[in-house]
Amino acid sequence: MKKWLKRVGILLLGLTILMVVAISVILILDKKNTSYLKIGKTTDSYVIKNVNVVPMTRDTVLYKQDILVEKGLISKIAPNLVTDSMVQIDGSGKYLVPGLADLHVHVWDDYELGLYLAKGVTTVRNMWGMPFHLRMKKRVVNNEIFAPLFFTASPKITGPEDHGIDKKQVADANEGRGLVGKYKEQGYDYIKTYAGLPKDIFDAIKEEAIRQDISIAAHPSFEVPYSYHFSRPIKTIEHTEDVIQQALKFKNDSVLLTKTIESYVQGKMGHTPTLTVFHKISEIMEKETDLFKEPTLGYINPAFLEVGSQDDFNRWTSTKSYDSLVEERIMNQHKQHLKIVKQMNDAGVILVAGTDSGISYAIPGFGIHEELGYYVEAGLTNYEALRTATVNPSKIYLSLSNTGTLEVGKMANMVLTNENPLIHLKTLANPEKVFIKGYLLDADKLLQFKEKAYKRNNYLATLVRMGEGLWLQ
Repeated sequence: MKKWLKRVGILLLGLTILMVVAISVILILDKKNTSYLKIGKTTDSYVIKNVNVVPMTRDTVLYKQDILVEKGLISKIAPNLVTDSMVQIDGSGKYLVPGLADLHVHVWDDYELGLYLAKGVTTVRNMWGMPFHLRMKKRVVNNEIFAPLFFTASPKITGPEDHGIDKKQVADANEGRGLVGKYKEQGYDYIKTYAGLPKDIFDAIKEEAIRQDISIAAHPSFEVPYSYHFSRPIKTIEHTEDVIQQALKFKNDSVLLTKTIESYVQGKMGHTPTLTVFHKISEIMEKETDLFKEPTLGYINPAFLEVGSQDDFNRWTSTKSYDSLVEERIMNQHKQHLKIVKQMNDAGVILVAGTDSGISYAIPGFGIHEELGYYVEAGLTNYEALRTATVNPSKIYLSLSNTGTLEVGKMANMVLTNENPLIHLKTLANPEKVFIKGYLLDADKLLQFKEKAYKRNNYLATLVRMGEGLWLQ
């Protein structure tokens, strides 16, 4: 018997070693395949000559300006700067805009970091944190790879009755407090609260977050009134759909909506609409299997495309099969989202653009341009829409105060376009050049980032990272 147990033990040890080796090889190969993102010999000091500047400090264009960038920061903006000794970049006839921020994304791999940059996104806020995101953040902060400024929320904290492997169920207030301290110590930038948090646990989490000096990004909890979320240290409330579902209880109550919007303004609370991901429901039901022919689906992480995206597809196509009115209801709700976003903007709510890219069929990098397009469809001007992805995030987070506008002293996160985005907003989707922390990414580099991300083969590496996250959350 002892001899048999010893053999079983040796066998299990051998299998464990083989598994560890296999996982290591998978991750090493994946890292090698994204080595094109490494920051090599480049410069973060130069002058951009004769460029039209869209500063986003107000609705205007400063024509034919020179911008001096030194060590990644904007040091001068003026016509005809004398900088003979500097590297010069010709901006004649082009428009320079602050880099875009997408403040609600789900990042699955390094390829997506390059893809965001290729579409002019220079800041992302990852909203479902896992250990690999902390390692990713470290490499970005240490300037090891080209990537947007990268911030990550913690794992999704919810209550004991809100089941799902993607969520961290919390049994009681003490556990909630402990998780806040744990996630702050591990290096997460925000606490992500979720839909099933009861008041006693939520109270404990908020109190501990204030003590730990870490803010909360709240997916509204259905266990408390919507108005509960207008309190410290919550800084943003996610999803316009939850204004309808949680605050209004699906009722067309204009008085309650006005009161909710006033609470946003009074609390200086940010709101992240994520209209893009909700509209994907309509696209699923409208296109059905034709959706799979869309070439842009090749930019979605292959593991998530098979698991998460497919689940979304199955859910809504099956719902349509027995509920003939669901497609109309979803489209009507989308139209209601547009009206709410317009009303929020007019009232002075701090709208921060977020897409939920990386979830369902919302595509990293591409999503922000859909999102801004919906804001314009809602009735915002191009300037107002662009503020949601530039200036407004810097009003919410001190860590972004050095971004969002083109001014002396600000970080040189910028997008160079062929047309004036205040007139042609869609020009931002195809940048001529992108600057991140002052580093120049030309058209060839941006194209490489897109090509490398397209139909990438990192299925197993993604599953390994996701498995680690679910295990250790």
